[in-house]
Amino acid sequence: MSFYDSIIRRILFQLSAETAHEFGIHTLQYGLATEIVQKQFAKRFECNEFGDLKRFGLTFKNPLGMAAGFDKNGIVVNQLAAIGFGFVEVGTVTFKPQKGNDKPRLFRLPQDKALINRLGFNNEGTSAVIERLKKINPKCVLGVNIGKNKDVPNEEAIENYLSSFNLACEVADYITVNVSSPNTPNLRELQKAESLDELLKTLQDNNLKKIPLLVKIAPDLSESEIEAIVDIALKLNLAGIIATNTTISRENLQTKIEETGGLSGKPLTKRSTEVISTIYKYSKGKIPIIGVGGIFTAEDAFEKICAGASLLQAYTGFIYQGFSFARDVNFGLAKIIKEKGFKNLDEAVGSGLK
Repeated sequence: MSFYDSIIRRILFQLSAETAHEFGIHTLQYGLATEIVQKQFAKRFECNEFGDLKRFGLTFKNPLGMAAGFDKNGIVVNQLAAIGFGFVEVGTVTFKPQKGNDKPRLFRLPQDKALINRLGFNNEGTSAVIERLKKINPKCVLGVNIGKNKDVPNEEAIENYLSSFNLACEVADYITVNVSSPNTPNLRELQKAESLDELLKTLQDNNLKKIPLLVKIAPDLSESEIEAIVDIALKLNLAGIIATNTTISRENLQTKIEETGGLSGKPLTKRSTEVISTIYKYSKGKIPIIGVGGIFTAEDAFEKICAGASLLQAYTGFIYQGFSFARDVNFGLAKIIKEKGFKNLDEAVGSGLK
């Protein structure tokens, strides 16, 4: 049993989920997490098994990133890189600061290895976050995830997104458009083909620096809706698709809970992998996919690679598995790829569908 399992997680899980999250951010911020992991693994901490991964014009040290939602305000980017994440996606940020929804708004489901959140894009605002990011020298690829303010109607969403986008272009290596959170009223309506096409086209037309632009989609879409999004992504030359956000489904949960919000973690594993496969099929492998949803182990990660993901993200797995999570997944994934006879990760991408 690791130090995290035996001591830290027991302490954290005695706190409310959101208080524990804030404590975890502080633990990272002041270097305690880095010290714990590096002492535990010493020279075998850094995973250099993948070489340099080239994705949409960027070079990644490894394929596993921290998903948006963990470091909403860009406080611990380099600390997350220091414990093994190959990239960090900050946010979701909104143009104007938001307090988010009323507390409690984050819930653990330990029996299901899951979380439910209805945070509602609580963040300090795009300007404040970007100013903070300007002051660091990112030690990994930096993504910025942008969303819509709650009080902005969908008819005015494009201007709201564009304001955040223009600011994010100052620091981001790539930018993700979040139209798939279930916690901002009517936000998912923007995933509909006509609305999404107009939004993404406007951002691409204003993308003077040619920052890689991605879109993050929900797991609750139909196959025809996914196909339509793939068509838009190909037409607009998007850099990639992130699959998937949290789900509003409550199928197969062991925990009896009636809280609203997005469900993440193990219950999402199968569906997110299905969405990845669908995107890969309709794009014929031409669109890079960042696979996220229910990754807890190297085996989970490999499954998503085989389904068509060329990069990965996690959040809930990190909460449950602890500070050595990224290190464990990366070393384990590299080992699996070698054992399966692939020369590198790229050879494994989509191999389960070929």
